[in-house]
Amino acid sequence: GFRKERAALESLRGHRNIVTLYGVFTNHYSANGPSRCLLLELLDISVSELLLHSSNQGCSMWMIQHCARDVLEALAFLHHKGYVHADLKPRNILWSAEEECFKLIDFGLSFKEGNQDVKYIQTDGYRAPEAELQNCLAQAGLQSETECTSAVDLWSLGIVLLEMFSGMKLKHTVQSQEWKTNSSAIIDRIFASEGVVNSAIPTYHLRDLIKSMLHCDQGKRASAEKALCSPFFSIPFAPHIEDLVMLPTPVLRLLNVLSDASLQCEEEYEDILEDIREECQKYGPVVSLLIPKENPGKGQVFVEYANAGDSKAAQKMLTGKIFDGKFVVATFYPLSAYKRGYLYQNLL
Repeated sequence: GFRKERAALESLRGHRNIVTLYGVFTNHYSANGPSRCLLLELLDISVSELLLHSSNQGCSMWMIQHCARDVLEALAFLHHKGYVHADLKPRNILWSAEEECFKLIDFGLSFKEGNQDVKYIQTDGYRAPEAELQNCLAQAGLQSETECTSAVDLWSLGIVLLEMFSGMKLKHTVQSQEWKTNSSAIIDRIFASEGVVNSAIPTYHLRDLIKSMLHCDQGKRASAEKALCSPFFSIPFAPHIEDLVMLPTPVLRLLNVLSDASLQCEEEYEDILEDIREECQKYGPVVSLLIPKENPGKGQVFVEYANAGDSKAAQKMLTGKIFDGKFVVATFYPLSAYKRGYLYQNLL
């Protein structure tokens, strides 16, 4: 797996939604003698952990859209290069705090299309029907008629997005007889269920996108490029406050710090600005600091750090601190929105 993963990552280098390989080294101190290791960029929270936090109520549409777009961009790129990831699952999609996007990791099972060297690909619960069939036949010592293609990755992503939307693990669902008979009806049922937090938003575009990835016939399954053209990606969603606590970025947003009175008085405003800057600089150099005097964002404090490591340290230390008699709430904030001067209105 090591040689294969290294080769895949070297030929896929440079895409923002694929983990960066920095180099290779030998660990001489491992229990089983020297072992070769990959030196990869450090990433943050995985979709698997995000699912744990959102259990039973699903992720926000903003997060699902962000994840779907990022992973589809990665898949379009690697499929174009002739690669199949072959192990797409929530644990292999990680958030990059520095680049503010989701990235694909773990290319240990990946292969060049048409050159599949192992019969057992993908993880239980995210395995496409054709890979399932191939596994069963391989166990019986038989050869499968159909080759597994890049379409297996779209199946896996379809299941991941359905899990993000429903907040449920779907392993038993997708292995049920009912799913094999009529998966479309099950998807409809998940989208129609009352418990789903996103009920106020028209969700049929996401439902149709997921269905296009979950065709049992791999020939009918949408390609990554086609999936990126879904109308789902043209809807502007805003992040929820939970999203901004979970997904680190180099920008912090402090709530419950300033009263209206202190915004009004120029002298007091300048003093507070100075105090906040001083406090925030304890955790790393502050690139910029903004406190809007008008809505949206009135009285919120935006602190941009040089890197996400500093903002993560600051977020940990500042949350719950008492400033001017009030408890501070610190969340992260999308750097891209902050740079554009775009302040989301309602985030609760």
